[in-house]
Amino acid sequence: MDLASAIDRVGPPLVRVLLRRLGDPPVRFSLWGAAEIGSEGRAPLATIALRDRGSLARLLADPEYQFGELFVAGRLAVDGDLVGALRLAFAAPRSAGRAARLLDALRRLRPHDRGHARGSAQHHYDVGNEFYRLWLDERMVYTCAYFPTPDDGLEEAQLAKLEHVCRKLALRKGELVFEAGAGWGALALHMARYHGVRVRAWNVSREQVAFARERAEKEGLAGRVEFVEDDYRNIHGRCDAFVSVGMLEHVGAECYRTLGAVIARVLAPEGRGLLHSIGRPRAQRLNRWTERRVFPGAHPPTLREMMEIFEPNGLAVLDVENLRRHYALTARHWLARFQAARPRIDALVGAERARTWELYLAGTVASFEAETIELFQVAFARVGNDRLPWTRAHLYTGEAPELGPAAGGDPPGGTRGAL
Repeated sequence: MDLASAIDRVGPPLVRVLLRRLGDPPVRFSLWGAAEIGSEGRAPLATIALRDRGSLARLLADPEYQFGELFVAGRLAVDGDLVGALRLAFAAPRSAGRAARLLDALRRLRPHDRGHARGSAQHHYDVGNEFYRLWLDERMVYTCAYFPTPDDGLEEAQLAKLEHVCRKLALRKGELVFEAGAGWGALALHMARYHGVRVRAWNVSREQVAFARERAEKEGLAGRVEFVEDDYRNIHGRCDAFVSVGMLEHVGAECYRTLGAVIARVLAPEGRGLLHSIGRPRAQRLNRWTERRVFPGAHPPTLREMMEIFEPNGLAVLDVENLRRHYALTARHWLARFQAARPRIDALVGAERARTWELYLAGTVASFEAETIELFQVAFARVGNDRLPWTRAHLYTGEAPELGPAAGGDPPGGTRGAL
C-alpha cells in the first residue's frame, strides 16, 4: 500500500476523532474527493473541504492554528455557514495542551514597549485606508457600534456609539479631552463638533494620524482637535476627561499599571474617564492564529485584570457596561460589507490577505456570539470626585446631566446626610 492509499484509509477515522474532540458538531468534512465524514442523521451546518492529504495532517496536529493557515492558503475551504461552524468550534469545551501553554507563556514574555506598539499598529492598521474604507462605515469607526435597536444600520449605530461615549464622559463645553489610540479620528472630531470641547489625541499609526489630520482640516476643526503621532506613555499635560476606545487590547496586561499611572498623572481632580475594550469573561489567551496573523501581541483582559489600571492609581470605577451583543452585530455588518466588496479587496490586497481578513471577521462574529469574548465600557473618575452625574438618565435623554457637588458642597436638593 502506498502512502496516499494509507492516508486515504486512516483519514476518515482521524477526522471522526477530531469531531468528537469538538463535541460532535453538525459539520461535514470532505477529504480531497476521497471521502465525506460527518454526524449521522443531522444536516451539516457547513462542509469543510480539505484539498490535499498534507492539510489533514497539519489540521490534526494543531487545529487551532492550522485551520486559519490552511484556509488562507486555499488548502481548506468552507462551504456553508462559516460563522456558524466557527461558533460551534469556539463553544466546544477544550483544555490547552502543554505545547499551547508553553506558547502562551512565551507570548506573555513579549515586551509591549514603544517599538512593539508601533510595529503592531503598522501590521494591523496600516494595511491602507482604502482597504478599511471598503467595509467600515463612512466615519471609519473600527470599534464596536451601539445599536439602540437591532434593526439600526451601521452608520446610525456608530454615530450612536460616539454619542454614547460622550454622554458617559459627561462632557462640558470648553473642556480639554485627551484620547489614547484615536483611530481615524471619528470620536475626537465628534466630541469637538457636538460637545464643544478641545481634544488632543495620541496614536502610533502614521496612516491613521495623517487621515485624521486631513479630515480635521476639511471639517474646520483643526484649531480644536490635535492629532499627535506618539505612544500613550508620552501623554502629558492636564485634561478634564480621558478616553480610550479600542486601544487597551494592545497595551499588554503587564503595562496596565503604567497606563493607569499616565491617566492619574494627567487627569484633573474633577476629571472623568472611559476605557472601551474587547475583554474576556474569564482569563484566556487569544486564539494563536489571530494573535500571529492579525493582532500581534493582543490580549483581551478580564474585568479583574482591568482593575490593575484603576486600583493602584487612585481611580474609582463608576459604571461598567458589557456591549457583547452589540459587537457581534457590528462584526456581522463588517463581514457583510467585506464580502460584498470582495472582488475589489482581492484586487487591492491579494487573495490570501483577503481570506485572512474574511476569516478574522467571521471569527469575530462567532466569538462574540459564542460568548467567549466581551466588550467592556468602564467609566471612572478620581477617588473623591463627586462632581459627577447624579443618575444615568442623561445617557438616554441627551439632556445635560445633573451633577453632584463641587468639593465640599451639598448634593443636588441639599440632601447631604439624608438617608
